[in-house]
Amino acid sequence: MEILTEQSLSLYERLGEAEGIRRLVEDIVEAHMNNPVIKARFLPYRDTPERMHHVKEMLVQFLCAGSGGMEKYTGRDMVETHKGMNISETEYIAAIDDIMKTLQKHNIDRDTQKDILFISYSLKNQIIRK
Repeated sequence: MEILTEQSLSLYERLGEAEGIRRLVEDIVEAHMNNPVIKARFLPYRDTPERMHHVKEMLVQFLCAGSGGMEKYTGRDMVETHKGMNISETEYIAAIDDIMKTLQKHNIDRDTQKDILFISYSLKNQIIRK
């Protein structure tokens, strides 16, 4: 009998698979819309339910595919997605802070939080000032 530990599970499994990731995305987007540093970028989506749904769905797909799930990401790459947004380092850090707080709120273990933080920072140059 194999005993599964947190380390033997994929990142996708540790995040709760598609359903867990969907719950995380709901709370991450809500945190962004309440964060004074970045909320201006997200609040316009609140008035357009179709756009809000699209943004959330792309984030769910991105996180599922990027964490080892079978889901396919059908969105644009990070550079194209953030092109013309001129995101500052302060805004980038604010978004990461929201993600980390959401992971803590959902009782995601510390090793998984570290993995997400590492991945987030690996995308930094594809997002800032594009």
